[in-house]
Amino acid sequence: MLRAGSVVPCMACRNLLPSRMGVKFRIPLQKLHPLSRAIHHRYTANNNPQRSPHCSAARHYTSLSRLPIRPPKSRSGGHGYQQHRTFWVVSLASRLLKLRYILLGSAVGGGYTAKKTYDEWKDMFPDMSQYTWIVPDFVRELSENIDLDKFASALPEMEEIAKLLPDMEKIGENFTFLKSLLSSGLGSEVNGASGLRLLLETTGDSALRAPDIPPASAARSDSSDKHFKKSSDKEKVDQLQEELVRTQMKYQRMLERLEKENKELRKVVLQKDDKGIHQRKVKKSLIDMYSEVLDILSDYDSNYNTQDHLPRVVVVGDQSAGKTSVLEMIAQARIFPRGSGEMMTRSPVKVTLSEGPHHVAMFKDSTREFDLGKEEDLAALRHEIEIRMRKSVKDGQTVSPETISLSVKGPGIQRMVLVDLPGVISTVTTGMAADTKETIFSISKAYMQNPNAIILCIQDGSVDAERSIVTDLVSQMDPQGKRTIFVLTKVDLAEKNMASPNRIQEIVEGKLFPMKALGYFAVVTGRGSVNESIDSIKDYEEDFFQNSRLLREGMLKAHQVTTKNLSLAVSDCFWKMVRESVEQQADAFKASRFNLETEWKNNYPRLRELDRNELFEKAKNEILDEVISLSQVTPNHWESILQKKLWERVSTHVIENIYLPAAQTMNSGTFNTTVDIKLKQWTDKQLPHKALEVAWETLQEEFARFIAEYKGKDQDDIFDKLKEAVKDESIKRHKWNERAMDSLRVIQHNALEDRSITDKSQWDAAIQFMEETLQSRLKDTDSVIADMVGPDWKQRWLRWQNRTAEQHIRNETKNELERLLKVNEDHTAYLANDEVTTVRKNLEARGVEVDPVLIKDTWHQLYRRHFLQKSLLHCNLCRRGFYYYQRHFVDSELECNDVVLFWRIQRMLAITANTLRQQLTNTEVRRLEKNVKEVLEDFGEDTGKKVQLITGRRVQLAEDLKKVREIQEKLEAFIEALHKEK
Repeated sequence: MLRAGSVVPCMACRNLLPSRMGVKFRIPLQKLHPLSRAIHHRYTANNNPQRSPHCSAARHYTSLSRLPIRPPKSRSGGHGYQQHRTFWVVSLASRLLKLRYILLGSAVGGGYTAKKTYDEWKDMFPDMSQYTWIVPDFVRELSENIDLDKFASALPEMEEIAKLLPDMEKIGENFTFLKSLLSSGLGSEVNGASGLRLLLETTGDSALRAPDIPPASAARSDSSDKHFKKSSDKEKVDQLQEELVRTQMKYQRMLERLEKENKELRKVVLQKDDKGIHQRKVKKSLIDMYSEVLDILSDYDSNYNTQDHLPRVVVVGDQSAGKTSVLEMIAQARIFPRGSGEMMTRSPVKVTLSEGPHHVAMFKDSTREFDLGKEEDLAALRHEIEIRMRKSVKDGQTVSPETISLSVKGPGIQRMVLVDLPGVISTVTTGMAADTKETIFSISKAYMQNPNAIILCIQDGSVDAERSIVTDLVSQMDPQGKRTIFVLTKVDLAEKNMASPNRIQEIVEGKLFPMKALGYFAVVTGRGSVNESIDSIKDYEEDFFQNSRLLREGMLKAHQVTTKNLSLAVSDCFWKMVRESVEQQADAFKASRFNLETEWKNNYPRLRELDRNELFEKAKNEILDEVISLSQVTPNHWESILQKKLWERVSTHVIENIYLPAAQTMNSGTFNTTVDIKLKQWTDKQLPHKALEVAWETLQEEFARFIAEYKGKDQDDIFDKLKEAVKDESIKRHKWNERAMDSLRVIQHNALEDRSITDKSQWDAAIQFMEETLQSRLKDTDSVIADMVGPDWKQRWLRWQNRTAEQHIRNETKNELERLLKVNEDHTAYLANDEVTTVRKNLEARGVEVDPVLIKDTWHQLYRRHFLQKSLLHCNLCRRGFYYYQRHFVDSELECNDVVLFWRIQRMLAITANTLRQQLTNTEVRRLEKNVKEVLEDFGEDTGKKVQLITGRRVQLAEDLKKVREIQEKLEAFIEALHKEK
């Protein structure tokens, strides 16, 4: 036991305390600060070398004490004198020899006895090697890296410390006066003083005791009583209270200075740790491990009623009550956006506080560290928090339930996890969403309904207590007040503006509000200026409470004021709640994991537990393989598909706008001229564009076909929605090279200009192409006419079908027009007006009323069929016309210019298909593959997109399993580290 006063074990401790002080520090050596113990052992080993290291009482039990005096032997016998006289020489020699042996034996026996006694006493002392774990590692490192002699020389002198210590004699006199007041029955007036005395005993670091007044000072006490009676008792009570408050403040400043020195030393040690002095691996701190668990739980939506009941400090309060300011004082940095009267906190902000060598802040999803000692970084951090809040708020809303996770480290910061919630409002103002009030209430209730959450209820002390909204909300969520800490802010304004200071006392004693709480605190968070620093706010808070009559008159107790005491209390409460509840939460997640694993085994026994991200990576590889398969398509396949699709797209234009008008001409010269003009116009305006459309559509269809027909061994229908979305988005982003159209136009124009057919095979191919085209058109025309006139007599008899009135009119018109064509097979493509009149009158004579437009429409289809039939006959005649073609149809009645036209069209289609195939295989397929990769990367970064496209119970079950396992593993690691810290 260390005593300050008469006996001090070491010179360092003797210098720290004056000898006149009668204060006893009953603190075991093991409970001293590690630095103090190190200094203590350093000095006690050198400053008193004359003192034995063992207890001085041990020497009373050794055998080295004085030997007992031997009684003198009596002389007997008659011849003694003669013998003595005769043999005195021999007797003298024998005595000398005997004395030598006695001394030698005594020395040997004494040495053995001393060694045995030393060994016995040594065994009585405990083995201090078993208690080396009490001394932290950094104390040993201090002895290696810090010069303790230099540090000891920097310690204050005894005179300086004596100035900070109170005058215990005067305090003893004051306590004597208190005793006399209590004996005289002034209990009501001394309540405040006695309360402050108890507060002084409970809040100090050591138990301070007033010295006992000896009996010899009774006369002096009587004289002091007479002196006190001259003034009023009230003034003496005030003086005593002021003295006690002043004493408390002196000790508070002394503790703060020592804590500051300790913080600097710890910062030096931690910085040397960062520089690599220790070769051991640095582990995560407890609070960081716990914060990771909370981050995972914030994104976890359980379907098995396993709710997040892990402790956290939830900061709630009315809007502009000072929640953010209190949180900044605890974090020791102004890290949040600030505004005057407007809502700044638009989403929950989870702040993980921990101790570290540098005062820095960092977001969960970012690697950037903000140096909180630099104003530029502080401004950037506030701006980033504001941006994240606004991004989290959806359109049409004012607040968001999405949590922003932030960690703050620094020397001397208390370890805890706090969540700053949006301020509770009573009225929705202009510019806010209509459901803002209800949304804030729901967010606050969601956090406060956690039975292990610590509710830090912030109340503005400068406004009327009756206007508070949050107190009713807190009392609903925690009626017994077992996990609520009440904080009264802006006490300086409250003391200045409030007519009755006793109202503040009623608030902090829990008598004014219906809610209950574990503790009540009063704080001051500055003068209201945005540019105030944390240090200036601390100084202002300390000066205010030192001079405040609330503390001086006993309305507030010292442990109830300042944000420092608040942070210590909240941290202690937080870790107590963590130790009590974390193992129950681990067991709950263990049971949830068992349920999920059982469901997976029963429903998907042969499938791996792939979560959404893993499934996306698997689907990504499959899609990329399918895109690569496009490069394996043969050139013949590409060209056949492109040629077929291109002719389907342009055949109508060729027949209707080029071939039919040219065929109506009277001679071959006019036919070729008409064809050349129309082909040139078509090539310049429409043909290249149509060709690129066909090529693009062909690429899309082939890509879709490969995705649909991909049948690998790991094919899974769970990827269908994702593949379809990737295909659509990739095609939407893909754009054909614009320069390809110009080059394609030139190629097509040159192909159509060539009229030379070199051999009979090309001629036959052109004849076949023309015949197939005309037959196809004739078939389509017959179908159109059949629809116009309705079923014939076979269909009417066999299928019981009848014609409509319109079909009957069209059938009669068709019969009349067919008779006209039989009369004149070389009729032109259009009917003259007199011919239309003649047909109409003939039909009216048979009782059929018909419109001239219907007659012309019917004639168009009939003449088209008639022309196609004649063209097919001409095509058959031209099969043997290649010889005449070589002679340019000289001296021949057979002219086959239409065959040459179809050969030019056929050759253009082949050349165009070949050109498009080259562009596809060389350029567009690669560009499409690049687009697919970009789309997959964008989808991979968009969590909402993956949730939308990869769905199903299987995916959700795998997601839950992964989350629960991760939470359980991190909880178990945290619990293990928590037990080691104990």
